[in-house]
Amino acid sequence: MAVVLPLAFDPAQAQTRTELLDRLVRAYPEALSGHDGKQIFWRDGTAMPVDDGIEDKSFEQRLRGASILDQLRLPYPLGASAAPAANADPGRFRNEAFFRKMYGDCHTGAVQRNLVTITWLPRSWGKAVQVTRINGVADRLKEVSADIDKLEPAIKAAAFPIAGVLSCRPVADTGKMSMHGYAAAIDLNLRYSDYWLWAGRGKSIPYKNRMPQAIVDIFERHGFIWGGKWYHYDTMHFEYRPELLAR
Repeated sequence: MAVVLPLAFDPAQAQTRTELLDRLVRAYPEALSGHDGKQIFWRDGTAMPVDDGIEDKSFEQRLRGASILDQLRLPYPLGASAAPAANADPGRFRNEAFFRKMYGDCHTGAVQRNLVTITWLPRSWGKAVQVTRINGVADRLKEVSADIDKLEPAIKAAAFPIAGVLSCRPVADTGKMSMHGYAAAIDLNLRYSDYWLWAGRGKSIPYKNRMPQAIVDIFERHGFIWGGKWYHYDTMHFEYRPELLAR
């Protein structure tokens, strides 16, 4: 039976449509100029609807056909947290039209035109990494790198060598573009990583994680969410989603 997600946060964290959209606009000030509750307005003068008018979507429907509001509905837990509840995947609902307009289409070279090179962990690894400059993602990732480089060697070992940034590919289980397709995500050391599909497709997914909390905290401080806070976990994965971290 399909699992139907709530149309808002639980009462303790409930926010109105206006508050959610205000957060979105504040998170991307270079791209967005405002909203009227029904549309978001881009700084190039165009508008985009925030909802598709479809009520009571199942988890699968939101995963594969998220509206802009859908991608804001699940609360992301900051800091150390318990293993996620079933289908609690804050950030996995992504509206492709929104992110493609913001970062470009990697199939046409639009994403690649905005890549800049940074050095990941200059004191510990020192390899060049290309990441989008849009929304200051490259600058934020440089700050993440500097903070991780200060950690104890046993902890920061989970952060290199990386498994990739730009990859023009869909997510394995949804067919929708990964945030890697926009060069706005990074996968860390594969040897420290756990991924829900590696556990097999059973009735439930046993949670696994080996990523140090200190690394997660640093990424969150700079606007990145962590795939280890998803029921369908991907613990090496971090993506730039400041709208889910603002409070």
